[in-house]
Amino acid sequence: MVFIVIFLLIGLRNHMWFTKTEFPQKSRRFYAAITEYSSRLYHYQARLWMSKEQLELLKKESQALENNFREILFLIEQINVLKAVLRETQDGLHNHSQDAHADSSEAQNTTEITDEEIANLVNYVLKKLREDQIQMADYALKSAGASIIEAGTSESYKNDKAKLHWHGIGFLNYEMPPDIILQPDVHPGKCWAFPGSQGHALIKLARKIIPTAVTIEHISEKVSPSGNICSAPKDFSLYGFLKQCGGEEVFLGQFLYNKTASMVQTFELQHEVSESLLCVKLKILSNWGHPKYTCLYRFRVHGTPGDHT
Repeated sequence: MVFIVIFLLIGLRNHMWFTKTEFPQKSRRFYAAITEYSSRLYHYQARLWMSKEQLELLKKESQALENNFREILFLIEQINVLKAVLRETQDGLHNHSQDAHADSSEAQNTTEITDEEIANLVNYVLKKLREDQIQMADYALKSAGASIIEAGTSESYKNDKAKLHWHGIGFLNYEMPPDIILQPDVHPGKCWAFPGSQGHALIKLARKIIPTAVTIEHISEKVSPSGNICSAPKDFSLYGFLKQCGGEEVFLGQFLYNKTASMVQTFELQHEVSESLLCVKLKILSNWGHPKYTCLYRFRVHGTPGDHT
């Protein structure tokens, strides 16, 4: 690289010298050709150097596009399965109700209507998929006023690769904060990670409630950049506090998140309480095999609103 730069600088200097020096006609043509070649090589190297400066940005954009492509493939697969099921269902209804004496023209019109109805059904189901699947109020939602009490929450996982860099020198670790689990934005990497397979989070709810169920959400293997979700929580339990956010813990239930089932899983509490609770503690007891950390994407708490105090 140094040799090429020196060669280009010499060529540029000679180009300036050649233009000022008088030579015989044939010599001037020869030197002009060399100068033009050096100039072209210099400009080509400059364009190549500009592309290298943008290499890191292109790598990041490529990774983002790959993640989006995985998610699109997963959605396309779901849509194709849904279309096939809807078409079979609609064909069954059509065959059952079709008049045996209908002529061919009426049958053709019926087929056209069937295709239109299938399209409407697909759009309706897709609209429903975009809506919240649980259809229950989430009292652990950050935007509604819930929060993480960090004094009662496990430390976040420190990843040496997750650093901000300046001129190639890492100077600041960064990781997703625990309250990311109280937000609805569930995308690969946007999770709270803690070391090992056991951890806990103390959550102050948006208001006092009598809890009845909880929901855990994780990404699927199909959209995971690593191709697996072994860092997903497996066994977990829930506790409540009768006196604000401290004191004696009240056991509410122990559950298992099945990574091969739906990404969003709701669990009804095994033990009811008669008093309203303001704080709950989520305890993760194991994960699905990751040796270094556990990743929690979203946690929700459902129940019946209590008093406002």
